Amino acid sequence: QVQLAESGGGLVQPGGSLRLSCAASGTMFIINAMGWYRQAPGKQRELVAVISSGGKKYAESVKGRFTVSRDNAKNTVYLEMDSLKPEDTAVYYCNLQMRRGTYNYDYWGQGTQVTVSS
Repeated sequence: QVQLAESGGGLVQPGGSLRLSCAASGTMFIINAMGWYRQAPGKQRELVAVISSGGKKYAESVKGRFTVSRDNAKNTVYLEMDSLKPEDTAVYYCNLQMRRGTYNYDYWGQGTQVTVSS
């Protein structure tokens, strides 16, 4: 089993910053990708940022403001969020994709709330 422990969400004013962390533990295989998705009320879950062997990918709406990084030794992925806007308010979910042989595994964190409001 794999557990994803998220932290760092909270309430911040517009223009502020937050840093999310997600640490993976348990039985680890080859990591294909780690990243972050978010879901706002009444909307579908969307990709925010992901990091893989192929590089980093960001949603257009966060480019230039958010930075995804990963500590391979700690199996941890981070999301540095700057210049936050009210429209960034959502539950942010950590995602881990692994493979072992021909099997692919997909794990999600429990989610952490980010609220951007004055």
